[in-house]
Amino acid sequence: MTAAPPPLDPQHEAQTAHDSPLFSGLPGDIETSFEFFPPKTDKMSETLWRSVETLKPLGPRFASVTYGAGGSTRSRTHKQVVRIQSEAGIPAAAHLTCVQATREEVDEVARHYWDEGIRHIVALRGDPPDGAAHYTPHPGGYANAADLITGLKKVADFEISVAAYPEVHPDSPDRQADIANLKTKFDAGATRAITQFFFDPECFFRFRDEAAAAGIHGEIVPGIMPVLSFAAVQRMSTLCGTAIPDWMAGLFDGLDDRPEARQLVSATIAAELCRRLYAGGVRQFHFYTLNRAELSYAICHMLGLRPKGATA
Repeated sequence: MTAAPPPLDPQHEAQTAHDSPLFSGLPGDIETSFEFFPPKTDKMSETLWRSVETLKPLGPRFASVTYGAGGSTRSRTHKQVVRIQSEAGIPAAAHLTCVQATREEVDEVARHYWDEGIRHIVALRGDPPDGAAHYTPHPGGYANAADLITGLKKVADFEISVAAYPEVHPDSPDRQADIANLKTKFDAGATRAITQFFFDPECFFRFRDEAAAAGIHGEIVPGIMPVLSFAAVQRMSTLCGTAIPDWMAGLFDGLDDRPEARQLVSATIAAELCRRLYAGGVRQFHFYTLNRAELSYAICHMLGLRPKGATA
């Protein structure tokens, strides 16, 4: 089991960032993973596959594919997960949720993945289906993510990633309950936690330290969301409880009709976030690609990561 990193020393982090301007000297000793969503059209599928092929040379630990509420993207998720692993040669992880499915139905999907050679599941409670204000467990289904993990471990010895919320899950009564729930997921057999996206590195460091103090010693990987659309990120942040700094709105103001400039601003913001996380000891990063490779690739490049086998 991976040992928890030492508590953050803010002064050391600030000094490290100051002494390494413009990402100079970073040795590229990071590990990455990338998240995609199942495409709805042939054109979107082509975009996804170009992104997979662009990011493959960076040697990601795994690539995950999301799963729609109630299994609404089940077949498309399965197709992309299997293709990423079999054709691109990237270890693939399939998202799996508890929503609107019995235990038997979820177990059947998991067994099918195992038979296809998929050894990694991202186990999630899942969001309420469209039209529902609150999550309600299926009468014959898994109650929550920890329950799902226990069931998956009975199906096969999956590697399991779970979700974590540095700014507290919207359904949690408080931070302590949220941390306790995360510990329950690790105790049930989770391998690592991947956080919801955030924009304040100190938020992640506080969460990491609180998790360690609560006895959580597994990997906690920051989830990085490069901003493709500021309006879309605003909508997502409202749903998941992520705080958007006031200064971000000003940086994206006036760029709705300038996608190239918006992309440069987005890459700068995300890369600086990653640089500060790196200065605080983070070496694993999970990128929410939104099926676009350019921003994630650029950020990894700025952090010193180069295609495997490439010479300097």
